[in-house]
Amino acid sequence: MLKKLIDYLDDHNIRYVSMHHSSAYTAQEVAASAHVHGGDFAKTVIVKCDGELAIAVLPAPERIDTELLQSASGAKRVELATENEFKDRFVECEVGAMPPFGNLFGMETYLEEEMINNDRIIFNAGSHTELVQLSLKDYLSLVNPEVARISTEYTAA
Repeated sequence: MLKKLIDYLDDHNIRYVSMHHSSAYTAQEVAASAHVHGGDFAKTVIVKCDGELAIAVLPAPERIDTELLQSASGAKRVELATENEFKDRFVECEVGAMPPFGNLFGMETYLEEEMINNDRIIFNAGSHTELVQLSLKDYLSLVNPEVARISTEYTAA
């Protein structure tokens, strides 16, 4: 479990639940492994907005829509970041298991507006076997993400 995240939650007296599950790598696999509805599981996508790294947070079954994020962020250009572009920012995390706390990593955070209808948020805690669940209210107060429509339903090609 990512110590930086747990320390941050503890320092702010945030109630959370940590969950351990079998190894899973895609957001949908993680949700299924942990017996969590895909709409409750938040996946973290690293993007670049005008060359600056940012975090987009969306439900597991959705995919990032760079045009919507471009509009929400006011950036001229939005694109997915490559692992090489962000791995140094998340040295304690397994690739693909970064928590949706841009503020802990010096990055802007964008939250899919659909997720504000949830009571809770569940996300990877730095590894492919550990999750954290906390109230959405607490998440919003800690991270203060920009809330906007940034994703679309995933459809296989």
